[in-house]
Amino acid sequence: MFEWPKKKLGFGLMRLPLTDPEDQGSIDLEQMKKMVDIFMSKGFTYFDTAWMYCAFKSEEAVKPALTDRYPRESFTLTTKLNSHFFNSREDMENVFNTQLKKTGAGYFDFYFLHAVDGESIAKYEEFKCFDWMLEKKAAGLVRHIGFSYHDKADVLDKILTDHPEVELVQLQLNYLDWESEWVQARKNYEVCVKHEKPVVVMEGVRGGMLAKLPAEAEALLKAAEPEMSLASWAVRFAASQPNVMVVLSGMSNIAQMEDNTSYMEKFQPLTDDEIAKVMKVADIINSKTAIACTGCHYCTDGCPQNIEIPWYFSLYNAVSLQDGRVSPSDIRNYEGIAQKFGRPSDCVECGQCEGICPQHLPIIETLKKVTKTFENGPHR
Repeated sequence: MFEWPKKKLGFGLMRLPLTDPEDQGSIDLEQMKKMVDIFMSKGFTYFDTAWMYCAFKSEEAVKPALTDRYPRESFTLTTKLNSHFFNSREDMENVFNTQLKKTGAGYFDFYFLHAVDGESIAKYEEFKCFDWMLEKKAAGLVRHIGFSYHDKADVLDKILTDHPEVELVQLQLNYLDWESEWVQARKNYEVCVKHEKPVVVMEGVRGGMLAKLPAEAEALLKAAEPEMSLASWAVRFAASQPNVMVVLSGMSNIAQMEDNTSYMEKFQPLTDDEIAKVMKVADIINSKTAIACTGCHYCTDGCPQNIEIPWYFSLYNAVSLQDGRVSPSDIRNYEGIAQKFGRPSDCVECGQCEGICPQHLPIIETLKKVTKTFENGPHR
């Protein structure tokens, strides 16, 4: 077994600072370096990346920001193999070797199969990917193996039963999804406890959604802890689960890094009363949120119409929180996106976005709702 990181906050390298907000690959390397320095100086060591993060540029940024600047034994690095980017054993080897070259890591502390679910597991089994990861481990190129997961608890239970060699699991876990019958955060967590697999948490702040709450929900948390950020409640909730090894946060600027490290440096689990408060917040949000999009941008890279799906969904959710009222500002924001990217009405229903969406959202039908709201509906 492996030693857990001494601190429970991980740096997720999927939402890095950008020099151009409209280009997911335009990583602001100098700001990223400063963030890495803050993170490391406060005793945090866990970094998480993947093949397609930041328009395939995240792994590349690891080398100048981290591995070229810090001793290899001073940090922990995780990356992943995604089922959409290989169709042969040779492809898998090419991806892995490219990842080693891009990151300059020499080896990966953790290597995961990416976005495992009831459909993708068939491909991972067909190409014997679990055995392949064990081969990398035997060769000293990977120290520990696992997978990130997006599906129901019964499927997870079967996978872990079939593959006891798996050492840990990365789960979407936050207080908003804790009792969700779609995400099944609590149930999946309990499966991992049953199989004695530590959990790495992703989407602890739900793509930033839990850092900006409806007024009623914000007032509830601010009344309890006026000085604590809204994001802190989400990260601390996830970290409070005993079987959670580390909570990833996709920090996009220095302010977020400073905030997260401030309360996680000497982490204190939430009390029962505090957990009850965040569960009440979850009820408030769930009553208002229309689309469970986390803004991961997996869907946009292959879109033939260049539709900026997460941005449109974010606008649609904002309108939902306004009881469906579309303001002139909402229309301006919508048109601003549409001038640079495809409109939701441009969708050709190819389905590539739905095939890769880790939330399994009905994107095609939802884009039609977005079109109706912002282009065909009454603007109030």
